[in-house]
Amino acid sequence: MLEKLKKSLEESPIIKKGEYNYFVHPVTDGIPLTQPEVLKEIAVAVKNHFNTAVDKIVCVEAMGIHLATALSLETGIPFVVVRKRQYGLPGEVAVHQTTGYSQGELYINGLNSGDKILLIDDVVSTGGTMISVLKALQKMDVQIKELVAVIEKGDGKKLVEAETGLKVSALIKVDVIDGQVFAEPIISD
Repeated sequence: MLEKLKKSLEESPIIKKGEYNYFVHPVTDGIPLTQPEVLKEIAVAVKNHFNTAVDKIVCVEAMGIHLATALSLETGIPFVVVRKRQYGLPGEVAVHQTTGYSQGELYINGLNSGDKILLIDDVVSTGGTMISVLKALQKMDVQIKELVAVIEKGDGKKLVEAETGLKVSALIKVDVIDGQVFAEPIISD
């Protein structure tokens, strides 16, 4: 299971951002080239292994958009993008987020109290973005039925769970050791 994703991750180059080992991959960065069969493999795995009995799929700009699109096409469920741009629409919620290498503002539109959602993100590594978004969604009284990170790296999953009380599911766990990516699928057939 997830052989295409695993292989593509293990072929990823590594760059340093300060002390942070950052792997460059189509799912997490949109480069070098995003293969449709990898996105299809991810969408099918999420559909088959997680609760998709939800009203909406939610993702975070920018690297969650292609994942939510693929999952929406696979399931027929509409999706909402948490954006980096403020629109000033009624009910818009601002979220401050900090990651291992950046910080900024995010804005939530198109969600209402009681909405049942599946949140999908590309990677959970430091947990900063996911914690900020989840706390905002909890304050909005959105029902977070499923929380999926395609890739788990580092301690972010544990931090998110401790900070929010929500279970984070991942498809594949990645470790960067001596400048090489090692990937191990978490879910199986």
